[in-house]
Amino acid sequence: MRSYDAVDLAILAALADDPRATVAALAQALRMSRNTIHARLVQLEKAGAFLDFDRCVDPHYLGHSLTAFLEVEVRQKELARIVAELRQIPEVVQAFGRSGTADLRVQLVCRDTDHLFRIDAAILAIDGVERTETSLAMGELIPYRLRPLMEKARREL
Repeated sequence: MRSYDAVDLAILAALADDPRATVAALAQALRMSRNTIHARLVQLEKAGAFLDFDRCVDPHYLGHSLTAFLEVEVRQKELARIVAELRQIPEVVQAFGRSGTADLRVQLVCRDTDHLFRIDAAILAIDGVERTETSLAMGELIPYRLRPLMEKARREL
């Protein structure tokens, strides 16, 4: 279901390039009126085009230079409570429900391997967590991005 047009994609692309852009800056860059930009931003917001806004802080700055991914198997009936408990662990930065061999994919950041070992133990101690499998990120090769997807959508209009 497509509910966007070329103007929406232009605004989204401009925001992808400069997430801090003001309405005035977007209007100038896109050669549109501020009222048009503002109205479209309101429409995009209502349509759910934007994820929650949170400045991207590098975990290295906070002393957490190690990124790990845990594949977590859980008792399905307890999933909601387990996720609520995972939410209480500050080092857990993201979690996805999944299909396949594991039920959850949890991304976390740690200071070092000893810290990782303690967090993994805390996750395993959550009632309903059956097992975890840990892998370490060796480096981010493609950062989160949507610009190529927006460019493809624009070509398909």
